[in-house]
Amino acid sequence: MVFDEFYIKSLVRPVPDWPRTGVTFRDITPVFHNPRALRMVADSFIQRYVDVAFDHVAAIDARGFLVGSIIAYALNKPLILVRKKDKLPPPTLHQEFTMEYGNACLEVRKDCCEQGDRIVLFDDLIATGHTILAASQLLRECGGRVIEAAAIIDLPDLQGSALVQDSEIPVFALCAFEGA
Repeated sequence: MVFDEFYIKSLVRPVPDWPRTGVTFRDITPVFHNPRALRMVADSFIQRYVDVAFDHVAAIDARGFLVGSIIAYALNKPLILVRKKDKLPPPTLHQEFTMEYGNACLEVRKDCCEQGDRIVLFDDLIATGHTILAASQLLRECGGRVIEAAAIIDLPDLQGSALVQDSEIPVFALCAFEGA
């Protein structure tokens, strides 16, 4: 199935002034509700990574889990869950960070990967880039190296993908929405 960026973007629902005034939330749940769109997204990521040498798929809580788990299954890779604070049993590492809505904290299990493991990191959307950078830092502390950060949507006006790329992590998004 050929990826159709305009079709996927037409399904993403803008929610103005949520979760706070001035923010337009990009709701991807209609993409997951639509089997054709979900297959299009999954197939595009699978095709991109099928011939790439890497060891793990990592996925960020919670919408990143939806895509990351599909890709891990399809490519027969172990899945690393990057969770919100206090959602994983110990031993864990945690990283606090600032995002567009306030402060947050992510955790991974200390034994999620080994020294030198190559990881593709998935989230649903790249906004400020701080979530991906926090997840990447955690994976690095465990010995892994994020070889690419992937998302369905990039919001380039928020400069998150540029920030991530400045930290020497390549970024790939299936589509972008101009204007935050």
